[in-house]
This record gives sequence, C-alpha cells and structure tokens, in this order.
Amino acid sequence: MTFQPRMQNRIEGFAVGSLHRRAWNGIVADLWDVECGAYAGGHYVARDPRLFILLDHSGSGRPMIKRSPNDGGGQQDRRVSPISYVPAEMELWVDIQGVERLRHLDLHFDANSIGRRLMDEIDPDRLNHANLLFADAGIMSLAELIAAEISNPTPLHDLYGDSLCLALIISALKIEKTNTRKRSALAPWQLRRATEFIDANCLRGIRLEELAELTGLSQSHFSHSFKVSTGMAPHQWQMKARLDKAKALLTGSDHALTTIAAETGFADQAHFTRVFRQHIGTTPARWKRAQTA
Repeated sequence: MTFQPRMQNRIEGFAVGSLHRRAWNGIVADLWDVECGAYAGGHYVARDPRLFILLDHSGSGRPMIKRSPNDGGGQQDRRVSPISYVPAEMELWVDIQGVERLRHLDLHFDANSIGRRLMDEIDPDRLNHANLLFADAGIMSLAELIAAEISNPTPLHDLYGDSLCLALIISALKIEKTNTRKRSALAPWQLRRATEFIDANCLRGIRLEELAELTGLSQSHFSHSFKVSTGMAPHQWQMKARLDKAKALLTGSDHALTTIAAETGFADQAHFTRVFRQHIGTTPARWKRAQTA
C-alpha cells in the first residue's frame, strides 16, 4: 500500500503559486511555492513525522514557528534556521508578516517503513523529540537536489529521489550505522510472553506483528532482539515448537505418521517427513525407533 500522509491544518493568507509532489517508498515530498498576504499563517498537525525545510523567501519579515498560539516562537530564516523536524501528532503554529513569497520542501515519512528499510527501528526518543529551526549545510544540499528532482519534468529513476530523501532523513535524525550499536536482548518478561505465545499457537500461522504487540516493540526491534535472546528467528522457534509436539506424539502414541502430520500442522506425511529430516537429521520413523531401542 502506498504511503499517504495525513495532515490537518487551518491556514489563511496563502496563494499557492505551484505545488509539486513525488512519492517514494514510505516517503512523500511536497515542493511548495506560495505567495503570502499581509498576514499569513496557520495551525498544523500531521499523523506522521515530517521535515519542513525553507528553501527561499522574499520580503522584510520571516516566518515565526511556534509550539502553541501564545508561544513567542522563533524566526525561520533561509541562512540560519531553515530546517525543522516535527514529530508525529505535534501541533505547530506559523505566523507570517512582511513575507512576500516562500518556497519550501515538506518531507513526510512513515517511520515503520523507513525502519524496515534500514533493518532497524528508529530510536523512539529521536522520533518523538522535536528539533525546530536549525541549520545543516549537508541537509540543505540534499533538499535542493530533492526540490530540483521533484520539479523536473523528466524525472530520473526513482532510486535517485528515493535515495536523496532517505539520506536526508538519516542525516536529520542522526541515525547511526546499525552494527555500531549492540543489540539488546528481550527483557525476561518479553521473552517469556513471546515464547509462551508461540508454543501455544505454533500450529497456526503467527504474524510477526502479533509478537511485536505482545512485547511493546516494533516488528524489526522484536525480531532482532528475539534472535539475540534465543539464537534463532521467531519462525524458527515456532518450527521447533511444532516439531517438539510431533516428537511427543511419536513417543506417546501409536498414531500413524499421516495423523501426526495433520495434528501438527503439516500439509501431509511427505511434508512432515521432509521438514523433520531437515531439522532433526533423520526421518520421524527412524527417530521414533531410536527412542524405543
């Protein structure tokens, strides 16, 4: 499903000169060129995190960015404070006087989608911490390249704009290289809750989303931490649980292999035998004989 950013706003005093939009994997970039009245401004709140980057402005005034209607706020200026990172669901007010024209880039992104692409959960503290009105030459260079690509009537390959946007997000949130940080294991209660759930439900398909919700983690974070804790991926643990049930039936009953295969969730006896041999190193029949010898 294509990522669709959602924003609620109440604005006045703007006339849109042009709007160019491009969408990539979990990212939507809007390039706005607007004319401002004697007074312009608005109230904004978005479902997803976003970056607001002022590329150009004209007039004697500067936009005032505020966290509340009564907040003094701070000036956004192309040279000294052009960039603002706004977390999801954070309210923002903008007051503009003495500004004739604004050109800005809005970069909305789905944090879960970006986390999956980076093979790591984005640090929640960084996602939830606003960083308003700062400057960074590298980010501004990327923003100008993104703006040029968005307005290009013959855009380049999607990987170009996508890579620029991803690089900008990584830089703005200061996302470090994954292997420079030690993976943490699950807390004992998280591991117990996850393994008990898998053991109890191993005969059906278990979605990674279910396990992540049980432990209060993102899917990526849970998957990595589970492997640190157990030495195996969640789906491998589930297969182990199914085979343990099959072993119990092999040694504790005289059921036929076709029956055991059906009761432990395998498609048929051949599937059961193939998986059993792959994981245990021998067939179910030979394994059963070895237990009774």
